[in-house]
Amino acid sequence: MRINHIMQFTEHHRYYIFRDFSLSSLDYKMLSLIYQPMVGAFAISLFQQLYHGIAEDRAGYSALEPHRKLFLGLGLEMNEKSRRFVIEQTSKLEAVGLLVTSRLGVPELADVIYEYELVKPLSPAEFFRNMHLAMLLRDKVGKYAVIALRESFGASEPDELAHAQLTKENISVPFYELFKLNMQSFDSELEQALTEVAPSRQTTAKTEMASAGIPYGELILRFPRNSANRPYVERLRNDAEGLAQVNYVAYKYNLTVANLCRLLDEDGVFSPSGEVNMDELQLRANQLYRQDKKREGDRQRKLSNTAMRADEPLAAEDELDEEFEVKEQDYLPVPSQLSGRCDIQQYNMLMRNEPHTRFLKRFFPGAVPDWVDNVFERIDLNYRLAGPVINVLIHYVLGGSDSARVTRTFIDAVASNMLMKGINTFEKAVHYVREQAQVEQEKERRKESGAGVSGSRSAPRGGGHRGGVSRKPAIPIVSVDQQAEAISAEELEELRKLARKLDGKS
Repeated sequence: MRINHIMQFTEHHRYYIFRDFSLSSLDYKMLSLIYQPMVGAFAISLFQQLYHGIAEDRAGYSALEPHRKLFLGLGLEMNEKSRRFVIEQTSKLEAVGLLVTSRLGVPELADVIYEYELVKPLSPAEFFRNMHLAMLLRDKVGKYAVIALRESFGASEPDELAHAQLTKENISVPFYELFKLNMQSFDSELEQALTEVAPSRQTTAKTEMASAGIPYGELILRFPRNSANRPYVERLRNDAEGLAQVNYVAYKYNLTVANLCRLLDEDGVFSPSGEVNMDELQLRANQLYRQDKKREGDRQRKLSNTAMRADEPLAAEDELDEEFEVKEQDYLPVPSQLSGRCDIQQYNMLMRNEPHTRFLKRFFPGAVPDWVDNVFERIDLNYRLAGPVINVLIHYVLGGSDSARVTRTFIDAVASNMLMKGINTFEKAVHYVREQAQVEQEKERRKESGAGVSGSRSAPRGGGHRGGVSRKPAIPIVSVDQQAEAISAEELEELRKLARKLDGKS
């Protein structure tokens, strides 16, 4: 619990509790033998005090109570020392994942209310898979005690089954084979009533993602009935966030319903708890997208040799719903490749909202080169840059005027620089691109000014060979600039006489 001032947390402030589970005998054993050595006995007592604030056979919310009731139930006095002690114990519970504390503001009363949301203890298998919790327990009780505790929570398999080579076949009868529902008379009022009275959390509205628009009914209709992942897919009916994530992956990689069902049927796409593993799903969707792109490229090369989409306008179906507005001061100019196909507002809206796989296609009249696709897929999957940031990177390296700089090394260097500078939003990426443009202009200005002055400079005083200027001193060389004057006949005769005279003496 983060408290800036101790007077923000007093015995007069009110609180309420929320939980949507009930503790079993195994959970009590986990609290006693696993969690208590890590956080201490008083923290576990605080957890149980909050747990029993709601009736054992119920789930949901408790009534609003002042903290005085909690302090008295724990045997604490109403002073600053007790407040700090409770803050410390709640922080321990929050650190190990047993408690989530929130503070709600009440503008009409100028007061705050504290919410304590209890979280069910992890099962033994989940706990020992969590390495940082297991290592904390090791630091508290020792390595051999951890091993002994793990063995005390599980019953070993019979020796007859452990050493035998047996084949396992699932012969369970699924729901849809035994029971038939009349879907024509589906009661929507009943579903709405059950949803409203359910003791579930009122989550804040999250940012809507782009969606392929695949409804749950169409997805479950095409999904194999004997699949091991069928129960997880059926949970998507009540999991709006999970269904939205699946639809976003389908939209990002242009997947059909059949391809999406095939990916959801593979191992590793769902976690053991039934949640969608987005990293694994995106990786496999990317592989399928790459295969389809290669097949499409081969098909197009065989069917036609003419350039397609030379001056094709932006298709209406490719336009996105305006999810994120782009301010006018953040507009980037439309590159020459897309001039005439969209205006500056449409271009910036596409760059802000579209996945990079679709935005990248707009810069090429045909198929995207494989090495370009590979570079940006690695930036997306490995570097984990945000989608709008990747689109601004595409604008910077492909929409620039200097085409010679579009290389694999340059793209990777710019992406690494963005990553190190912590650029994670569209606005920061735009500011980065403008700064780089100013730096390049300054370099060009210095280069031009340096070229004009270099001719009037004398030889350098020393150092290596730099900028094409030799380190040797300029030595004057005698050169014949004029032709010798012609000799007259009298002078020529005098020279001959002198030569004969010298020859006679010799």
